[in-house]
Amino acid sequence: MNLTLIDDHDVKQAFASYLWQKRKSAKLSRQALSDISGVPAPTIKKFETTGEISLRQFLKLWLSLDDLKRLYNLTKPNMDKPAPRSIDEVLNERF
Repeated sequence: MNLTLIDDHDVKQAFASYLWQKRKSAKLSRQALSDISGVPAPTIKKFETTGEISLRQFLKLWLSLDDLKRLYNLTKPNMDKPAPRSIDEVLNERF
């Protein structure tokens, strides 16, 4: 288990903020995004303010505002960088 100061609330808020910014950049109202994604506008508002949303609805919003493949790729191991072989590589960021 990795120790971190980031918790699930921080991550939910980060995703909510990211998709809010994408919606604003696309000049979409919540209702317009609702029409595109099929996610009810009140659910979008709740997500943007609290970070709370079902996974299915989150994926529908992401698909409407961004490339779903980018999100999918987060589940794949990073093949570009080899795993560090020593603590020195980690500390010196040579991995």
